[in-house]
Amino acid sequence: MLNHNSTEFLTPEQIRKLAPTVFSSQSAPNVSKHYTHIPTSVIMEDMQKLGWGVVDAKQVKARSASKGFQKHLLVFRNEDIRIEGEDGDIVYPQILLTNSHDGKNAFTFIAGLFRMICENGLVISTEQFENLKMRHMGYTFEDLQTNIHSMVERLPLTVESMNLMKNKILSEQQKHEFAQKSLESRFPKEELARIKVDLEDLLTPTREEDKGDNLWNVFNVIQEKLLGGDFRYEYGSKQRKARKIKNFQQDQKININLFNTALQYAA
Repeated sequence: MLNHNSTEFLTPEQIRKLAPTVFSSQSAPNVSKHYTHIPTSVIMEDMQKLGWGVVDAKQVKARSASKGFQKHLLVFRNEDIRIEGEDGDIVYPQILLTNSHDGKNAFTFIAGLFRMICENGLVISTEQFENLKMRHMGYTFEDLQTNIHSMVERLPLTVESMNLMKNKILSEQQKHEFAQKSLESRFPKEELARIKVDLEDLLTPTREEDKGDNLWNVFNVIQEKLLGGDFRYEYGSKQRKARKIKNFQQDQKININLFNTALQYAA
């Protein structure tokens, strides 16, 4: 699970401890001769010039052959860009960068939101706000600046989606239906057929600020529990505690699927 609750930008030393692959000075030995190696640290420094600092860093576990070149992630935040709701809810837009040095991935930028009330973050990918990719070959600071500016320009779409969710009141039936559908973001359908989740438990807020029947509150309650593993389920005659999501790729996948499920109810 991503650590979104940092209020300060990480230093290069801290980032190196969390994701040393960010600083790899060379690419994997088996990449194409046409591959151009651009260390992620270069993008990190260029993002800082644009006012975006790193608040979290992760890398996936790798087999020995790809160790040092595997996929990794940086979470950026700009303290000058934030959304303040009339209800006191403060949300910081974020940019999530994923990359690898094995020749298999372009630089991929994904929009995200960090919610101060629950110190929780979510990832956004919709038809209006799709991932942005940049190839290693021909990379320039000017292109990065243009692309990040384009993402920031589309942030009002994010605010609009959030406000639609806040204004949408769900009935008890809709809340249970949404909770059931949300499980598909985390569990494969064949596994869902074998388990039983207490939907009331999944819908019960862990903090006072999240109580309410609007879609935004219900969405955040479910999102936090699905990622944090804060729920139990029955598997046959056994009771099991859900595990916390630790792999950032799975974290992103659940976030994106859940957000898009929520938007279906906001329409």
